[in-house]
Amino acid sequence: MRKFKKVLDGLTAVSSASSSSQPGNRENDIPESLQSEHFQLCKTVRHGFPYQPSAMAFDPVQKILSIGTQNGGLRLFGRPGVECYCQHDSGAAVIQLQFLINEGALVSALADDSIHLWNLRQKRPAILHSLKFNRERITFCHLPFQSKWLYVGTERGNIHIVNVESFTLSGYVIMWNKAIELSSKSHPGPVVHISDNPMDEGKLLIGFESGTVVLWDLKSKKADYRYNYDEAIHSVAWHHEGKQFICSHSDGTLTIWNVKSPAKPAQIITPHGKQPKDGKKPEPCKPILKVEYKTTRAGDPFMILSGGLSYDTIGRRPCLTVMHGKSTAVLEMDYPIVDFLTLCETPYPNDFQEPYAVVVLLEKDLVVIDLAQNGYPIFENPYPLSIHESPVTCCEYFSDCPVDIIPALYSVGARQKRQGYSKKEWPISGGNWGLGNQCYPEIIITGHADGSVKFWDASAIMLQVLYKLKTAKVFEKSRNKEDKPSTDIVDEDPFAIQILSWCPESRMLCVAGVSAHVIIYKFSKQEVTTEVVQLLEVRLQYELNDVDSPDVDQIPPLPTPGASSNPQPPAPQSHPSTSSSSSDGLRDNVPCLKVRSTPLKQSAGYQVELVIQLVWVSGEPPQQITSLAVNSSYGLVVFGNSNGLAIVDYLQKTVLLNLGTVELYGSNDPYQRQPRSPRKTRQPSGGLCDINEGSTTSEDRCKSPTSGSTSPCNSEDDQKIPRFIEMVRNKSRNFSKMVVNDLVVTSNHQLFHNGGGKGAKMSRKLSLPTELKPDLDKRGKLLLRLSEKRFSVDLNKVKTCGEFPRTCSSPLFNIRDNSFSRSRSSSVTSIDKESREAITSLQFGETYTRKTDSATAPSLWVGTSLGTVVVIVLNLPPPGEQRLLQPVIVSPSGTLIRLKGAILRMSFLDSTGMLFAPPYESWREPNAPEDKDEKDKQRKRRPASVSPSSSQEICENQYAVICSEKQAKVIALPSQNCIYKHNITETSFVLRADIVQMSNSICLACFCANGHIMTLSLPSLRPLLDVNYLPLTDMRIARTFCFTNNGQALYLVSPTEIQRITYSQETCENLQEMLGELFTPVETPEAPNRGFFKGLFGGGAQSLDREELFGESVAGKASRSLAQHIPGPGGIEGMKGAASGVVGELARARIALDERGQKLGELEERTAAMMASADSFSKHAHDMMLKYKDKKWYQF
Repeated sequence: MRKFKKVLDGLTAVSSASSSSQPGNRENDIPESLQSEHFQLCKTVRHGFPYQPSAMAFDPVQKILSIGTQNGGLRLFGRPGVECYCQHDSGAAVIQLQFLINEGALVSALADDSIHLWNLRQKRPAILHSLKFNRERITFCHLPFQSKWLYVGTERGNIHIVNVESFTLSGYVIMWNKAIELSSKSHPGPVVHISDNPMDEGKLLIGFESGTVVLWDLKSKKADYRYNYDEAIHSVAWHHEGKQFICSHSDGTLTIWNVKSPAKPAQIITPHGKQPKDGKKPEPCKPILKVEYKTTRAGDPFMILSGGLSYDTIGRRPCLTVMHGKSTAVLEMDYPIVDFLTLCETPYPNDFQEPYAVVVLLEKDLVVIDLAQNGYPIFENPYPLSIHESPVTCCEYFSDCPVDIIPALYSVGARQKRQGYSKKEWPISGGNWGLGNQCYPEIIITGHADGSVKFWDASAIMLQVLYKLKTAKVFEKSRNKEDKPSTDIVDEDPFAIQILSWCPESRMLCVAGVSAHVIIYKFSKQEVTTEVVQLLEVRLQYELNDVDSPDVDQIPPLPTPGASSNPQPPAPQSHPSTSSSSSDGLRDNVPCLKVRSTPLKQSAGYQVELVIQLVWVSGEPPQQITSLAVNSSYGLVVFGNSNGLAIVDYLQKTVLLNLGTVELYGSNDPYQRQPRSPRKTRQPSGGLCDINEGSTTSEDRCKSPTSGSTSPCNSEDDQKIPRFIEMVRNKSRNFSKMVVNDLVVTSNHQLFHNGGGKGAKMSRKLSLPTELKPDLDKRGKLLLRLSEKRFSVDLNKVKTCGEFPRTCSSPLFNIRDNSFSRSRSSSVTSIDKESREAITSLQFGETYTRKTDSATAPSLWVGTSLGTVVVIVLNLPPPGEQRLLQPVIVSPSGTLIRLKGAILRMSFLDSTGMLFAPPYESWREPNAPEDKDEKDKQRKRRPASVSPSSSQEICENQYAVICSEKQAKVIALPSQNCIYKHNITETSFVLRADIVQMSNSICLACFCANGHIMTLSLPSLRPLLDVNYLPLTDMRIARTFCFTNNGQALYLVSPTEIQRITYSQETCENLQEMLGELFTPVETPEAPNRGFFKGLFGGGAQSLDREELFGESVAGKASRSLAQHIPGPGGIEGMKGAASGVVGELARARIALDERGQKLGELEERTAAMMASADSFSKHAHDMMLKYKDKKWYQF
């Protein structure tokens, strides 16, 4: 770590190449407290359902559940809030798990034929030993209760025995040919089951796939009995008395065998087969994949099985069957069953089992069934396993929220809970919670493919669902497939959430969906019925006028970036918004979704305030929304896409501004716009909710303007950017706030002519309006339809044209640096250009909007995909009644700032360098009657915390922090001088950037597509952390990665799991304390009483000295080539989970002392037991001596 810090310090020292300060007023340098030693990156916890589960085990004493996955993951669950995630390095699928019951250890068997021993007595479990089989494939493992010898069955039909203490193989091997001898002429197949007789540990029951079962005598090394059946075996289970066992078969039958009657089964049962009347065999059914046979003291035994349904039940859901006495219950599951376990009162196999619950592991869920109650109700699952209930399409993370927000969400969410759960407590209750010192509230919000939004309490590294909002309720649901005339902007999931904007203080929520719709919600604790949902339809488009070609003799200059503008806006259309086609028969003025017309009952929680929909324009669907922001103090919502920008006053339900992106510039447009005929193609749906993430983007689609290049001034590194990264660039834009849709490709031969300008086609520049005036009467027509309380804005805009690509040699004047610069990026190819300039970032704030400003004003900062920031001034009426009556005036400031790469994030610092958030209005109950004075008081805007300066003319009062895909800049306000600049990446691009608070200071956190996580100090943009953490291999990561305050971040690591990480050194050090304990000291229950007669006549369980049989002294050594022993990093040496530093050392020392004390305690107990045994032996010897002392030899 010290070396790493030295490297960072060295980077900082020579960072003048990438991080530079610009000339400007630098008299008041702001001291910065954050240093590189404050940062360290580590994973904290993983939440959600284990992705692609493959195996399960349960410790009945510790009450811990473990689940293995197909990618080598291991999840351990205790009481709610106690979870742990581990990973096998090989990534091979987990095929079986076995607990060393009440020992704090777990054995895992993997598909790569390795077995591993995990130490669970530490907070971060680690592997103690591994054993890799070289010549045989592992198919089944069995570890008897309180035994250290693990039986390992293989594909060849052999059984090897492993000592789990030393993880060495015994020389004792059960070969398949000796097991079956002459009972079968062919190979019996792989071992599918191993278990010892509950009443006699010396008898081992071996099940082979072909249908043969062998009872093997371990002492005599031969088979006692062999049981043959025609159908393949899937599983075997014992009756606890050891006199009977049951097998499940591939034809849907169960066979019950008496141990001493191998000739034929005592009973054959087909649980789901139709019994013919003529006594013939029932029709075959689907295989019974697993059966368990559990006994009770008072009543009939339970037979529980999965599978076995009749073949004619096509389309029926997977079922678990519970047979108890004469009753058979068939319990349908939502997903296929991976495995199930019956939870019993005793860990001893030779006692009445007394089952009380069944844990069913499904492909995408975990269900626990209560066997003790009639109807077998399920337990309410307390784990956060429903993240993927509908695929996650976006995610936001909020730390340090207001303290009252979690109780408020919990109280409204509690009313949504389903009824009918078991009244008993959750049976998986092991472990202890950690002693976390985090006390700030954290909330995670997930948006889903079905339009739902979930709020999660993420405080203290736990996760609990608080509240679920269904946004699709606002819209009419199509009853049949034909009734979808307007939802074909996307192929499926038209309600999927794309962007979330939430204000924790005011509790305002705004969501944007893939069907180009925005919904604004207010939070209320009272239920209301909305008679008519308020709707605003917005026509956001570009139109292109005919452009004359220049004279052929004119030599064209090198083209520069652009789209075009219109000299005159066309006259507004007069037809109302409900019309579905234009004069030429194309669909027009129609939204993609139909808002419901019936009254909407809204429960307490989030309630619809306003629905905004973009409409079709002349047969072309609206573009998906790429950025969104809401401000409760101003009462405004703003959103943009690749066509332009719209500002909506949600208090007055009006559109304030509806502009094409080009029109935002006014006369300050830095680009020469070149026209191109508009395309009439639909935008791609983007595959927001493909849970398999299998779709790819076509390679001929345009990349980002800052991606790799073939232009002559490119470096070699730029040309080596992997093709995958380019695909990620495109696809991530469909999902995230960087979205740029409707990309075009223009080939080189269309751009340049052969020889001297002949044949070149060059369009003349279009004049741009000098100033933008938000005058709705001139720009369009507002249609107010009072009968339906619907509002429609019909504003014709400029249609985007394609633009000629930028080249490296066209100079542009850069207003930030007051200097000429080359084109925005030297890594832009002549064909890799986007056809439209999209709005990619929005930020409200009380800022200086012009260089001449002497005071701050409400403003909106707009960032685009071409790296431009435009500032819009907001002139708000006074608060109170006037705010509801007078219009908000929106005007351009003329301020223009440019960066390299699409703008991702903007924020503002005060004169002391502290972050000041946009103003907000504190939450109040919207449905409660209030006095007018109180209402006015509540309506007053909360001013932004700007520190006043004594000499405004000289000192800079604010700083704007702007981060793009390529670089970050700090702009001093109001002078607009760029005082710091840092090129974040040259060969990759930033996917996510956030300005976050940490350790009473702030920094800029970035996640790049090449997997690097970086933090930069503010305002000086010094590199503080740069770790190559996670190569971007999945689009899901790109659209869900987010940073938040206090050094926290998260992303969706799989379709079902959230991975939380920290970049804070302090959190890393305290992590060991915060994590829960999996292992807790628990007394093992007493063994069942043998009873007087069983003890007298030799009945009851027979013990076996396995050490004598399997030890090296008797069985010898196993072949070295059979398996390779690999020492694990577990125990004290491998405690990677313990944080570095003094706290980590103390934690290690304490755990070492604990383990030493535990071992000393065990030694003391063993010593006491030996002393007691010696006393007993001495007493018996003395009694024997007294008895025979006076007898002669012939009297014996």
